[in-house]
Amino acid sequence: MNLSAIHHVAIIVSDYEASRDFYVTKLGLEVIRENYRPQKQDWKLDLRINETTELEVFAPKNPPARPSYPEACGLRHLAFAVQDIEQTVADLLARGIDCEPIRTDEFTGEKMTFFFDPDRLPLELHETSTGNIA
Repeated sequence: MNLSAIHHVAIIVSDYEASRDFYVTKLGLEVIRENYRPQKQDWKLDLRINETTELEVFAPKNPPARPSYPEACGLRHLAFAVQDIEQTVADLLARGIDCEPIRTDEFTGEKMTFFFDPDRLPLELHETSTGNIA
């Protein structure tokens, strides 16, 4: 078996317009496809993270709230690799997105921090020497 990369990650959001603005306008992800699916009464937005990875955003009517504390089983957070965490945090702050203080991951020794999308989904910045996830 050769599972060589993550093709996409899918999330569910409660407010399509707010989430689209956050991921496209503020984070700068490129729209690949954007479709309203009448049979499901939802929006599906496919975004490019890099040449091999996509983020699928689903916006159904009235999704249940995401459990946070205590944490439930399932997706915990999304982590984005960056080369310069200080600059990325400054860019986010300039776009009105607050971040937690930068800290060092105790296991990898690499810098990291968290910020949140409009539904409070935790998003991590993880500084790597290449900006890529190995």
